[in-house]
Amino acid sequence: MSASLAVEVDNLTYTFPHNDKPSLYNIVLNIPWNSRTLLIGLNGAGKSTLLKLLSGKHLCLNGRILVNGLDPFSPNSMHKDNEDVQITTYLGTEWCHMSIIDRDIGVLELLESIGYHHYKERGDNLIEILEVDVNWRMHKLSDGQKRRVQLVMGLLKPFRVLLLDEVTVDLDVIARSRLLTFLKTETEVRKCSIIYATHIFDGLAKWPDKIIHLKDGAIVSQLNYKADVEFVNDVGTGNTNGKVTFHEHNKPSVTVTKVNSLHPLAVAWLKKENYKVE
Repeated sequence: MSASLAVEVDNLTYTFPHNDKPSLYNIVLNIPWNSRTLLIGLNGAGKSTLLKLLSGKHLCLNGRILVNGLDPFSPNSMHKDNEDVQITTYLGTEWCHMSIIDRDIGVLELLESIGYHHYKERGDNLIEILEVDVNWRMHKLSDGQKRRVQLVMGLLKPFRVLLLDEVTVDLDVIARSRLLTFLKTETEVRKCSIIYATHIFDGLAKWPDKIIHLKDGAIVSQLNYKADVEFVNDVGTGNTNGKVTFHEHNKPSVTVTKVNSLHPLAVAWLKKENYKVE
């Protein structure tokens, strides 16, 4: 088994049953270890489908997928490695709509059911970061509080590859900032990688290593963050939203004033008619 890369995808095309048009087309992707990747795209671009294929929730019939050197649909891919680390962790928005989540059940009961005491130090850290009260009862919680519980539960066991599908949408700005800091540290201190699909870009200016733009099921841009994206000051212009200029070979320079965000780049990508190419 080769696991030189966290994720390897080659010539992946995926069509849902009873659909004529592929949801993903000719995807080629290499994600190194100790990296953080953002997936950007409009609704229906294929972000969730790609993450579910990487997590083994859908079977890949056309193309090759390896996560930690394994086919994610293989039963072996669900096992922990010799360091007691979960190989793949997928966290999506559907969790909050599961029937058990609205029952009169305690947060501590849920955590204990998945091995809280075995990972107590890590669990206590996540509880503090996300400000979760273990005495909460699930049926009394807001959507944002439920999301915090989901994240504590989902991240309780260390992961090799973490797949996040819009799971920060219900978090307030403080909880989201703390979570992103925790995840960044994870990729810096141990062998793991993160792929994060999101529509919320504030606070992400210094977070990713790679940014991938999906459109109509295809990857139309892949940027090495440090090499291809530049943030520069634009003092005195009154431009507070940032502007994007696409240079040669589609390597953008992002000019920002009072913001430190990927939002201008995301908007320019998703509104192609606003591109200014030099």
